Amino acid sequence: MHQDIPEDWLHPPDLARARQVQREMAARVVREDAFGPVQRLGGADTSLDRFDPAQRIFAALVALDPAGEGTGVESQAAVLRAPMPYVPGFLGFREVPVLVEAWRRLERKPDLVMVDGHGASHPRGLGVACHLGVALDVPTIGVAKSRLFGHPDGELGPEPGDRVNLVHEGQVLAVVLRTRRRSNPVYVSVGHRISLGSAVEWVQRGLRGYRLPEATRQAHLAANAARLALGMHAEKPGPATEGRAT
Repeated sequence: MHQDIPEDWLHPPDLARARQVQREMAARVVREDAFGPVQRLGGADTSLDRFDPAQRIFAALVALDPAGEGTGVESQAAVLRAPMPYVPGFLGFREVPVLVEAWRRLERKPDLVMVDGHGASHPRGLGVACHLGVALDVPTIGVAKSRLFGHPDGELGPEPGDRVNLVHEGQVLAVVLRTRRRSNPVYVSVGHRISLGSAVEWVQRGLRGYRLPEATRQAHLAANAARLALGMHAEKPGPATEGRAT
């Protein structure tokens, strides 16, 4: 059964309403553990070609066995035309509609989803991970590759597992986590129905020798594969892909 999502949660008529929707949805974010056993761990990511005249966004949702080495249970992709132009801080309205479509195609839904993007570490508390989690009412974790909002509360150590809080005006927004030596950290935040401590724990449990947890790494590969299937250019790592404001 499809979730009954309010239309303006996905397609607000203008930025003023979009800003209001973000605040309304942020108030619904559950910042404590509210999920059961995780039999399937999900990953979510999107891919696009900035030069695509059709402005399509490709999304992938993967479901993995959390106890295996990234063993795939299922992967589904979707593509939609970007519903609004890119505006920093409003990325959820571009990405969540196509992520919802990919989610609906999954036969075996994940019990917890890691989203490539910010969660509560957002100026209005609604990064793409929170946006997707609240829209679907599923547990989500934000795993972002770059900082959008706030500042580290101290110096981050060089070893895998080193961490420091990301804060703004005394409030903890996320955890800056070193996942691999000599690699940039990731920014782990609450998406929906999970505590920050559990979110960090799950990200660490999901690491398989790469900077990113296997769930979002596999989702990234699947989203790129969906785009390449239509003959589009492959997404290249770097500032253009890692510095998006979610």
